[in-house]
Amino acid sequence: MTILAHHTDTLTRDALAVLQPGFEGTTAPSWLLRHIGEGLSSVGLFGRNITAPEQLAALTAQLRGEREDLLVAIDEEGGDVTRLEVRGGSSFPGNLALGAVDDTDLTRGVARELGRRLAECGVNFNWAPSADVNSNPDNPVIGVRSFGSDTGLTARHTAAYVQGLQSAGVAACTKHFPGHGDTNVDSHHALPRIDVDLDTLQARELVPFRAAIEAGTKAVMSAHILVPALDPTRPATLSPQILTGLLRKELGYEGLIVTDGMEMNAIAGTYGIERGSVLAIAAGADAICVGGGLADEATVLRLRDALVAAVREGALPEERLADAAERVRALAGWTFRARPDARQEGSRASGIGLEAARRALAVTGNPSPVAAPYVATLAPVANIAVGDETPWGVAEELAALVPGTASGVYAEGSGAEDVLAAAGERTVVAVVRDAHRHPWMTGALDALVAARPDTVVVEMGLPRAEPRGALYIATHGAARVCGRAAAEVVAGVR
Repeated sequence: MTILAHHTDTLTRDALAVLQPGFEGTTAPSWLLRHIGEGLSSVGLFGRNITAPEQLAALTAQLRGEREDLLVAIDEEGGDVTRLEVRGGSSFPGNLALGAVDDTDLTRGVARELGRRLAECGVNFNWAPSADVNSNPDNPVIGVRSFGSDTGLTARHTAAYVQGLQSAGVAACTKHFPGHGDTNVDSHHALPRIDVDLDTLQARELVPFRAAIEAGTKAVMSAHILVPALDPTRPATLSPQILTGLLRKELGYEGLIVTDGMEMNAIAGTYGIERGSVLAIAAGADAICVGGGLADEATVLRLRDALVAAVREGALPEERLADAAERVRALAGWTFRARPDARQEGSRASGIGLEAARRALAVTGNPSPVAAPYVATLAPVANIAVGDETPWGVAEELAALVPGTASGVYAEGSGAEDVLAAAGERTVVAVVRDAHRHPWMTGALDALVAARPDTVVVEMGLPRAEPRGALYIATHGAARVCGRAAAEVVAGVR
């Protein structure tokens, strides 16, 4: 009886250890602290958990009161996807801007400073960088989160980012394996499919992941995508051929394999999160990311019990679950040993993010100061990864530089006539995001430029459309610092 109780306890602890749940609130709920004491080894933080660096540091200290080597994970890519600065916009440009500059020392430095700020707040595991080669310009979910469409460039910057982040004592999680760049569906909503042959995958999608592995990435995140050339029936997250066969055996990767959010519809809508989680661990994943949308104790208990039941019923080998749990604990141990010295170099005023954003600008036309402009932001619906709570654009930054700046935000259904009526005699600064993917936006821009040839256009997404307007600025991302860098050009201060 004693042996059975010990066995059951070990099994339960292993099942908890492989979960990376989220939670509501800016302090840790009692149920979460209790489960950390029972074996939970990771938690995931989202924008809803963060109000300020001091509050975040207090939260992580509270969590570590239960387990000092706890993995505290966050989705902090910088650029458009920020949780650390979710309400103000990121101090760092995202991957596309870094790829546009193409200075790996700069990428390494940005990642190091971002990692330093995370570590300062007690966060030791970052679900970044995106190593996806953005080969499909109509991709609705990757876009500026990728370093670019060039495989070699993406590979070298992925490696530099991993090195920079981990030099600050924060584990990198390279995503989304085996590559989410050639999709036209957002896996938050449905299951994307990539129909390319093995040779293309080897020459394009897998190259940045090989570079990340060589750079020592501590974790790799799987993608909820179907790649028939690798597995015709199961998405990567649930595929033994992809996670164990390709990633572990062929690429020789020994670190932690983490799933993308299991509540995303590509998995939850087809398999359900309990069955999906069991299949993922059986396929070779080591940690189950859940909590972006399901952030309660009931979810943790459902997944824990599903894993325990799968072992007892023979659907999941006990040694596979034990191996997964041990990999999680091993990474937790690395982060504990790699904790940065409090005197680590760097400061909040280092300015490397703004420097990178300025260097990433591509300007067409002859800049001249614009007096009292009207900033018209043509705003698409944000994808779930980015979220709609993070402000973006140039209006606020330009208003700080040019007194009398006025602004308005225009959603789909708006047209040039709406902007012109509000602008009056002011010079229009039209701000767009991925104009090439939104016909309404392109139409409004064309009409604006035709009516007002002095219109300034700022593209803060993927700059695929032809430059237009008296001045055209491509920022390669919508982070706050990208808006600042563009505003400086419009205002004539740089």
